[in-house]
Amino acid sequence: MHTSRKIRTIVAASAVAALVIGAAGCADSDRGGEGKAGTGTFIFAGAGDPKNFDPIFNDDGESFRPIRQMYDTLITHKAGTAELTGGLAESWSNDPTGKVWTFKLRQGVKFHDGTALDATAVCANFDRWYTMKGEAAQSQMIYYTDVFGGFAGSPDAVYDNCKAQDAGTAVVTMTKYKGAFPGAFTLTAFSIASPTAMKKYDADTVTQNGDSFSYSAFANEHPTGTGAFTFGGWNKATGEIMLNKNPDYYGDKAKVDKTIIKIIKDENTRKQELRAGTVHAIDFPAPADRKALSGEGYQVLDRPAFNILYLGINQKNPKLKDLRVRQAIAYALNRGQLVQTKGPGGSKVADEFLPESVLGYAPDVQKYDYNVDKAKQLLAEAGATGLTLNFYYPTEVSRPYMPNPQEIFTVLANDLQAAGIKVNGVPRPWNGGFKDDVQQFGKHDLHILGWTGDYNDPGNFVGTFFGRGKVEFGDQAMTEMFTAIGKADATVDQAGKKAAFEQVNRDLAAKWLPAVPIWHAPPAVVTTKNVEGLVASPLTAEEFNTVSITK
Repeated sequence: MHTSRKIRTIVAASAVAALVIGAAGCADSDRGGEGKAGTGTFIFAGAGDPKNFDPIFNDDGESFRPIRQMYDTLITHKAGTAELTGGLAESWSNDPTGKVWTFKLRQGVKFHDGTALDATAVCANFDRWYTMKGEAAQSQMIYYTDVFGGFAGSPDAVYDNCKAQDAGTAVVTMTKYKGAFPGAFTLTAFSIASPTAMKKYDADTVTQNGDSFSYSAFANEHPTGTGAFTFGGWNKATGEIMLNKNPDYYGDKAKVDKTIIKIIKDENTRKQELRAGTVHAIDFPAPADRKALSGEGYQVLDRPAFNILYLGINQKNPKLKDLRVRQAIAYALNRGQLVQTKGPGGSKVADEFLPESVLGYAPDVQKYDYNVDKAKQLLAEAGATGLTLNFYYPTEVSRPYMPNPQEIFTVLANDLQAAGIKVNGVPRPWNGGFKDDVQQFGKHDLHILGWTGDYNDPGNFVGTFFGRGKVEFGDQAMTEMFTAIGKADATVDQAGKKAAFEQVNRDLAAKWLPAVPIWHAPPAVVTTKNVEGLVASPLTAEEFNTVSITK
């Protein structure tokens, strides 16, 4: 429960209602309950390898899935919704400026190493992020940079300090108002970890060797949070991440003794293992399989399409700096046909980078309806006829907004080639390949990627993508865009914020076009008949402590 918040992110009641998903047999998610004795093992088929288990160095769902079971955030979401509720903090409040946030912490919470969760530990985490040293480590803190602007000494830094007012009260002060809060405090990347364990296992050690990054013993072997499960190991040979019930968890204790996240990168193999009974649940089934699995008696839990798939354009290539070329690419894509042939049921062509339910959505943005002749004309005007582009796409993964990257790439590449653009496809493995090549090194010309919203605020979508220059888009020179988004995000008045982000979205479509929105796609999770209590999340942020297995 939160109190006396004079400045807050408002989630419209209708939007919240749209994000609530019912699931048969769902358990009460009130964290104050004791839960039942855990029995059995729940096996969930993950769609890709995690990077590591240190929250701050991650930004993808396959890493966050196990992290979310082991750690908690100060604020979280009510199960099955995007509505804010207390996590490690029982309540929170802010001052009239929106810059000072006070968190009243739950009493008696312990980290998995037995040390106490108190205000000093909370502040140690905020200070750790802010004072992180080393270019390699900082480069992997994507969420931190997006939300907090910069590190110690940076003029862009949003964080100022954190003080332990007493053991149960942490006061976090920012340098300026930012519309991301309080929603951003729910981000899994900002989970609270044990300061003792981080020090013992050298959590801040990140090294880069060429295009690869290596992480600490804390990140790989000793992740230590307060969550409902503790770390039991990652067997890379079998692709299994083992999580054990935390008997000392402060909230609803896990109803199973163990959870195993079994990494199965191929969608068809995940489906086969579900049918064979070797896993209890799979994520991101192929669109064509949902009806069949439901007919066979499996539970298909749909989530709303609180996401975006986009075609990213890297302006590091001089030809792609020309707006006409980027617009030609947009006109060349038959997104309507892609939605019909490859999209999950309920998918919609996206004309902008945030869902309709989010504040600032503008229905009157410039549209790029499929028009090959228009694409060719713009390419000719820009002197880019015969353009050749390297198109990167990920392998060994399925994402909620991108169920089959290979198929999506093939359709988009064929569209581009029909407009006279030669495409060189470059498949790369998700972690340790594609994401680093695109987000750290900018090797690509085009790429497909996307986003599932973390909380209901426009800054979490357009601010995350385009609020600052990124290697992913090669858009460092687009200062007008950064300034406009920054001003919109800093607007305290909600009506003013809505209007400002509506104009940002119009300008993203007509003036800047750093990427092309493709679709909003509702992802699903499928379970066997004997799984009860799994609450599907619109944020794909499921927690497994409510899950039980019946005989």
